Amino acid sequence: MTAEKEPGPAVFEWAGGGESMPRIPVWLHFDEAWYRATYPKVEKELAAGVGSSALAHYLLIGQLSGYSPNRWFDEKWYRQAYPDVAAQIENGTFRSGFEHYTHVGYRDHSPNWLFSETYYRTHDPDVTGQVLKSENLANGYDHFLSKGECGFRSGSRFFDPAVFERHAGSRDHSGGSFAFASFLANTDGKSDRYRASWYFDPVWYLARYPEVSALIAEQKVVCALHHYLTLGEPAGYSPQAAFSEEFYRERYPDVGAGVGAGQFRSGYDHFLTAGAFEGRQPAPDISLIDYAARSGVRADVEAGLFRDPFAHWVAAHERDGGIGETKVLDEAHSKMMFVREAEGFLPEVGRSKLDFSFNGQPDVSVIVVLHNQFPLTMMALASLRDCYAGALELIVIDSGSKDETARLEHYVSGAVIRHLNHNASFLLSCNMALDLVSADVLLYLNNDVKLMPGAVSIALERLKSDERIGAVGGKIIRTNGLLQEAGSIIWRDGATFGYLRDHDPNCPEANFVRDVDYCSGAFLMTRTDLVRSLGGFDPAYAPAYFEESDFCVRLIRSGYRVVYDPSVVIEHLEFGSSTSADSAALMQRNRRIFVSKQADFLRNQYPAHLGNAVLARSRPTGGLRVLYIEDRIPLRSLGSGYVRSNDIVRSLARQGCAVTVFPVDAHYHSLGRIYGDFPDTVEVLFDRSAEKLDGFLEERAGAFDLVWIGRTHNLARLLPVLHKNSRYLPGTPFVLDTEAVLSPRLQLRDQLLGSRDGKRSKDLDVALREEFECAYFCQEIVAVTEHEAALIRRAGHENVAVLGHSVQPRPTPAPFDQRHGLLFVGAIVDNESPNLDSLLWFAREVMPLLRERLGEDVRLTVAGSRSRRVDLAALYEFEGIDIVGEVEDLEPLYNAHCVFVAPTRFAGGIPYKIHESAAFGLPVVASDLLIGQLGWSSGQDILSGGAPDAQMFADAVVRLYQDEGMWNSVRNSALHRIKTECDPARFDKAVATILEGARQ
Repeated sequence: MTAEKEPGPAVFEWAGGGESMPRIPVWLHFDEAWYRATYPKVEKELAAGVGSSALAHYLLIGQLSGYSPNRWFDEKWYRQAYPDVAAQIENGTFRSGFEHYTHVGYRDHSPNWLFSETYYRTHDPDVTGQVLKSENLANGYDHFLSKGECGFRSGSRFFDPAVFERHAGSRDHSGGSFAFASFLANTDGKSDRYRASWYFDPVWYLARYPEVSALIAEQKVVCALHHYLTLGEPAGYSPQAAFSEEFYRERYPDVGAGVGAGQFRSGYDHFLTAGAFEGRQPAPDISLIDYAARSGVRADVEAGLFRDPFAHWVAAHERDGGIGETKVLDEAHSKMMFVREAEGFLPEVGRSKLDFSFNGQPDVSVIVVLHNQFPLTMMALASLRDCYAGALELIVIDSGSKDETARLEHYVSGAVIRHLNHNASFLLSCNMALDLVSADVLLYLNNDVKLMPGAVSIALERLKSDERIGAVGGKIIRTNGLLQEAGSIIWRDGATFGYLRDHDPNCPEANFVRDVDYCSGAFLMTRTDLVRSLGGFDPAYAPAYFEESDFCVRLIRSGYRVVYDPSVVIEHLEFGSSTSADSAALMQRNRRIFVSKQADFLRNQYPAHLGNAVLARSRPTGGLRVLYIEDRIPLRSLGSGYVRSNDIVRSLARQGCAVTVFPVDAHYHSLGRIYGDFPDTVEVLFDRSAEKLDGFLEERAGAFDLVWIGRTHNLARLLPVLHKNSRYLPGTPFVLDTEAVLSPRLQLRDQLLGSRDGKRSKDLDVALREEFECAYFCQEIVAVTEHEAALIRRAGHENVAVLGHSVQPRPTPAPFDQRHGLLFVGAIVDNESPNLDSLLWFAREVMPLLRERLGEDVRLTVAGSRSRRVDLAALYEFEGIDIVGEVEDLEPLYNAHCVFVAPTRFAGGIPYKIHESAAFGLPVVASDLLIGQLGWSSGQDILSGGAPDAQMFADAVVRLYQDEGMWNSVRNSALHRIKTECDPARFDKAVATILEGARQ
């Protein structure tokens, strides 16, 4: 190479496959101006005749001295980050780290401290090898410098172009000057004055560690972030006020051990990799899991606006000190705004009447009692009309109003309106209106409420769902956005308590259906015949208060249920129709009456204490109260055994169990996604994690009849907490649902890939005993197959039951000749996942054979969730593969494809993905391992791909792909298997048997 050529190989060979690079990568260019400015000695040495040019100087002297050729590559950092490269420079294999990078390292090494090739390719999976090849780009870094940054992509969690430009001020990109270059140059000290991500605060860092400023001045480090990533992090420095390295390592001893073992660079590295997603606490005064429970936070994280709740917290507190997220509205002010909103509605009220006309029999009769408050009345009636399109019989009793309410007929048509010349009270007015009711269903409604969409129809559906339901109430939210009640409790002394008053309406405890003592008369739907049989509200409570409590108690004593439904949402101007002072006096008087009348009922209620609220919030229904513990909230789209876990929860709910789902690790899905995946009677504690289990068990002492733990490793992890808190679960049986026996799977993996620690695999019996060492704690152990049940018995446990899958056949309709391509569905939870291994094997060994025989247009679609920590870069390099990630509705994929492939080489449990594929009517080619787990007949229910064997697998796929008769035969046989083996009724029966066995 002559001194006048760029400092790379004469012909640059790139990752696309041995072709000459027709363009020079951005990072390969020598930057003379930057080089001269960065290394002042160069000018003197050039003047002394050392090199004919700056480039010649670099080739002759600079690279040997550890100089960088441009700002894009950090020679000093590269040598420190890759000791093997430094050794190769030392022995003369390469003259510099940059030469190593241009020849070899560009494929997977990082060029500097602010860009990671792996991070970029993992977080931007669309930057595939094929994309790089088609656009003549050398690697991900070349893509980033050429076009990625202008799309606000990033190669490091510590550098987000959008965040940097937001703080430092937007830049003109027309000349190719981007945030990354500006930050690396630290022009005018901007890199030390402005954030480049939500994970590092340079201003705080320099104030906290003043010695860093001196190092920057001496040009020993470029900026504060450079210091942290190269020197500060390994020395235990904290990156910003929101994270304390010292606190985190002390709070979590396992982190310190991991750092010491070299698994993580620092506590912060652990936190950003795992801790932030597990709900761990970053600093003494920050409860990340509580913050992440907020619906807006979860929605922003799932939408990708923030990587995790920690970043969201930092951004929110920088913006407004967190006030926007935490400050409760002043209720006096919020009430005033509610009234003003109603007043603002008046012009529209004057222009067009609210029409409650109907023909025939009404669906619901609605009784509203009024005494003045015309604006509030009209807003309440408008929300009533808007939230239900069916026939409503509106019955209004105007109890002596003096305002515009007296002319209500001018604003409302089709209603039954009775004007009284005196205030007859709420209770007596309601009883008076009862004679006018013609519908089978009656709704008592306050005039100081605003109904949310669907409130009436949801309550009506709930009431009709069970003839034993006598009344339905909803979630009442005050004008300040906090709960008034989520169902109400009646204490033994006759006092009442609005459950969860002053809590967030989105908290998990408020968002599941349950039987309660009573619901507020602000919105109370009931059956007309029951009201009449009970004589309406008891006149003893006139004018108001405790009448709905007494009414609900009389319903319960008559054998009916009172149900709280959180989907029925009502905004309420509390005490909007009376003064709070008057209300308090009436409440005290009527409480005494209530105690006198309902003494027999009250003596069986819980004593008045907040600690009893969690027990008193639900009336007993006869079903078991089950605490269900899993790795995470088991959403069906996650795969990896979570579908089966979700089915277990559903089965428990169908059998009348009151189920509480508790996740071991925190994950941040939107509330809509969570609640759409479970029966509405299930309490889903999305804001909890293992950290809170200790306090949770104490808080819920006596609240559970059975604990069901999913996955053996969760039992092992939680065993110390369960031992400690066993006094809060006296006599409570435990079920361990193994989900999969791991020992044989790990042995298979080691045989295929070699042992991870270089040691010989343990004897299977030894491994099984160790795996199930914790199982002694449980009264019942659940396996997914008889084969795995035998393995558990082999480990010394006889109390084993079998529970497979619950799958309903629903074959997709597309005929054989309209289907194309192959489908793989499976979660990839880590880099050692069986699914990732099988995909890489299939892409490398089988896809080339299939493309040769079926044509270049045959493609494999890969669907399924994956962990953020999984690197799919190797998979993206293969041709003919489309990775679509997590898909909410898989049915269209099953309907479009011709063959499902399952080339698993090591696994435990039972393959749900094959059951699901067969249920959708998509024939499967699978490895013998999976076929053995299923117990299916190869050639009849499924086709075999061998152990797997590449040629055998390809032959089976081609046969199914081209033989319509075989395709239909396998499809129909597999559907029959699903119908007989995975019947939901059979599944429910097995769950019931497990519950019975655990309680014997």
